[in-house]
Amino acid sequence: MSEPFIRVARFDDEGELARLDQATWSTLHAVTPPPQPPYDTFFSERSGPRDHHVAEHRGRIVGYVRLGFPTELASNAHVRQIRGLAVAEEARGLGVGRALVRAAVAQAREAGARRITLRVLGHNTAARRLYESGGFAVEGVQPEEFFVGGTYVDDVLMGQSLV
Repeated sequence: MSEPFIRVARFDDEGELARLDQATWSTLHAVTPPPQPPYDTFFSERSGPRDHHVAEHRGRIVGYVRLGFPTELASNAHVRQIRGLAVAEEARGLGVGRALVRAAVAQAREAGARRITLRVLGHNTAARRLYESGGFAVEGVQPEEFFVGGTYVDDVLMGQSLV
């Protein structure tokens, strides 16, 4: 596969993104319950199309990354946070995740952010490797922060400077 086409999401992507979110839901990365039908709601008041980049391959959305603020505090407005990332099963291992992480870092930098952060579950080693390859480093671990799928899992805090 050639480099995926990355673009900012549009309102008319919502249904496809909702279905991708449902198809990729797993206790490997999700601390919330699985999405419920109908799978047509994806954007929210807090995070709309402009907060998402999508990856396209052969005219189909195969991934997304959501970028937002870690808190609503003005004193924290210089930081952006990756608040979601999903890649369709058939597109994994083809550079889609890496391209989406690069797009999120570039968007944060263009917005004038000084830092970018994320949270990832400790047992999600593939995602942790992906983020490390994108320049993120572990900055903290909250042991057994979540009880997911019958197991206590760590919440790993990762980040990088953009200046």
